[in-house]
Amino acid sequence: MTIRITTLCENTAAMGGFLGEWGLSVLVETPETSILLDTGSGYAICHNADTLGVDLSQIEKVVLSHGHFDHTGGLRELLHRMRKRVNIIAHPDIWQIKYSRREGAPDRYIGIPFRREEIESRGGVFHLTHQPVRITEDVMTTGEIPMITPFEEIDSALLVKEGSAWKPDKVLDDQALIVKTKQGLVIILGCAHRGMINTLYQAQQITATAEIHAVIGGSHLMSASEECLWQTIAALKDLGVDRLGLCHCTDLPAAGLLAQEFGEHFFFNKAGTVVHLT
Repeated sequence: MTIRITTLCENTAAMGGFLGEWGLSVLVETPETSILLDTGSGYAICHNADTLGVDLSQIEKVVLSHGHFDHTGGLRELLHRMRKRVNIIAHPDIWQIKYSRREGAPDRYIGIPFRREEIESRGGVFHLTHQPVRITEDVMTTGEIPMITPFEEIDSALLVKEGSAWKPDKVLDDQALIVKTKQGLVIILGCAHRGMINTLYQAQQITATAEIHAVIGGSHLMSASEECLWQTIAALKDLGVDRLGLCHCTDLPAAGLLAQEFGEHFFFNKAGTVVHLT
């Protein structure tokens, strides 16, 4: 089985006319299906798809890793391009009213920038569930991710507004996409708000597969302490991850340290990056 993984949107861009945009969108193509994980925050996925010669109308399903604007903001333009009904797999909490509250800055709405009715009117058919979803024999979502590791925690600046009340956002909607290959699991992360290592453990658990071949996507290490970074590196080495293509919310200092520690096994996953796996 040949798998093609194409990063259509990321903060940085490869050479060749690609656009960088704060957000993430990754296209996974297998012999059985074509799945888009996330849609970036705007137009970049469409521009970069055109640059690569990717036909967005061939996408069969969309998976949303969570309900933040930088992973859902391209939905409107994507559906306009696709011009067909498409299943959107996500957690029910993607529709929570999500905010960020950081010291010295006003509260900022960071949730989905569209109403559900608009997305449905453009062809989006939502399949909302807390559970893992098996898309094909070899492709599935993680569903909700348990908090297991002692060193990974949820960003305290993330809040949910319910009426006039505020509460911490546990980001239960955070999930990833798993592809089973002959070499082991390939795990594609959105932002890993509930912890990259927690996500990898969940993938192992629900697939009953220990080998992890590749981890691609956002790791949310941008706000991690030095201690957390080193514990994450130790866990990745213990898990035997062979390829590490992190980006988006990983941040450059963390990515630099990971590149130093993993050498040729690490690559920075910019917009326009295409990975072929078997």
